Amino acid sequence: MKHFNTRDGALFAEGVALENIAATYGTPTFVYSRAALEEAHAGYAAALAGRDTMLCYAVKSNSNLAILNVFARLGTGFDIVSGGELARVVAAGGDPGRVVFSGVGKTRDEMRAALEHGIYCFNVESEPELYRLAEVAGSLGKRAPIALRVNPDVDPKTHPYISTGLKCNKFGVPISGAHALYLAAAKLPQLEIRGIACHIGSQLLDPAPVAEAAAKVVALAEALNRDGIELRHLDLGGGLGIRYDDEEVPATRDYLAPLLKVLAGRKERLLLEPGRSLVGNAGVLLSRVEYLKRGEDRNFAIIDAAMNDLARPALYDAWHRIAEVRPRGSVERYDVVGPVCESGDFLGRARDLALGQEDLVAIFSAGAYGMTMSSNYNTRARAAEVMVDGGQCHLIRERERISDLYAGEHLLP
Repeated sequence: MKHFNTRDGALFAEGVALENIAATYGTPTFVYSRAALEEAHAGYAAALAGRDTMLCYAVKSNSNLAILNVFARLGTGFDIVSGGELARVVAAGGDPGRVVFSGVGKTRDEMRAALEHGIYCFNVESEPELYRLAEVAGSLGKRAPIALRVNPDVDPKTHPYISTGLKCNKFGVPISGAHALYLAAAKLPQLEIRGIACHIGSQLLDPAPVAEAAAKVVALAEALNRDGIELRHLDLGGGLGIRYDDEEVPATRDYLAPLLKVLAGRKERLLLEPGRSLVGNAGVLLSRVEYLKRGEDRNFAIIDAAMNDLARPALYDAWHRIAEVRPRGSVERYDVVGPVCESGDFLGRARDLALGQEDLVAIFSAGAYGMTMSSNYNTRARAAEVMVDGGQCHLIRERERISDLYAGEHLLP
């Protein structure tokens, strides 16, 4: 995370001191680096140069309008999984004609909205969804562009909660039955077949499973071509991991090379749906120490961020680097925990830190699945979000007020 660095003993985001951000906007606050976002995008652009490709940023990883707008300005498409995410893309200036709509539970209202906005493609994940989409498209006098999301039963070698390509997962249609379903779809005049989609999981560090899945997708495409079904694109999903701790993460070019080798000589457009690899290491969660509590078994650094702000440690037992914004005093070992009334409310265990009460800490790699997975548990207002652009700092989401949290609730008469 080279855009978050130490100068004169204190942490900076690009050219802005995190201490100054905390003084201006308070804590907890998510802080993002625009340069880091653009650099990650450039890595994909360089790796895919000369190939007909559409990057579709996975909105679920971080859906702030400013971040979506940065990617829209770079010409990126978007991978959405809800009608709400489509509304965000449109509000951020994104092109609906570069949107793919994934997800296993699309409602009729979401389908209507996507059709009315003219999205590029629906990634259909079940036979019932296929027929519902045909019905909705017909009622609007439209043809729905589709790809079947196939489940190739490939082990992505990642955390089971973020594995999506095994036959035990809820996502996609079994690749063994996809051919027959494509033939059925081809008979429905309300549908237009555009491609095949596949996504096997997230935080992937080994390119081999992705290449294996791509080979299965190519075999299906060739079988469909023999039956007269011509495809415009092959969507191979996203999933490239980032470094949280000491993982060996391949460069984007090296990760994509085996996949591109499988696709060599093919004419279909390649769609990719990166999320975490574009935003994960572009953000930190800035928090303040409320108390240093020493116990018989361990010490606790109780901070003002909590599991409702960053759910990944509690949800996945995920590891995030935690660093002092300005180290002071002697190093001691702490469990870094929040104020939420749950024993699972921890941000990091057994961390060696030089802290004083009311000091600031930065929780790294929080740009993906931080704010988007945050909640109001314990009636806690969600954090502010700030974008640093060189030496400038922009508030891109105001901190919620407690009164906002119950504004839509009503007492009984």
